[in-house]
Amino acid sequence: MMSNSKDWKDRVNKTTAHLAGWTTGWVITMAVATFGPTYLWDFQQWLTIIAILLNLSLGLGMIVAYIRHLKTQDEMMQKIQLQAMAMALGVGVVGGLSYSLLDTTNIISSGAKIPYLVILICITYLVSIFVNSKRYR
Repeated sequence: MMSNSKDWKDRVNKTTAHLAGWTTGWVITMAVATFGPTYLWDFQQWLTIIAILLNLSLGLGMIVAYIRHLKTQDEMMQKIQLQAMAMALGVGVVGGLSYSLLDTTNIISSGAKIPYLVILICITYLVSIFVNSKRYR
């Protein structure tokens, strides 16, 4: 049993490191695609397209790495993650559409900004992980 437990922990650690690598790469390419046109290549469209496609590719790799990582988790962690993802998706869709309505009906004058929605989704996910972890442990 100890051998299996060690093997399982090794697999979890490996998939965690793998996911961290993909996530880091995705964040870096997001920054390059965002700031590169202004600060690195003077809005050359072909370089911007390449940066965005690279970001998209690493994002897809990150999603696959996350799915693999989830498969190595025990049932409790999978349940916690699933509930957090469901909450983040729900808040993102409902909150995002309401936010969009505020913009399209001119209730907010500054216009809806996607980074605010991304922050809301991330905070919801993190809080849900924390709350569910406390609830189930």
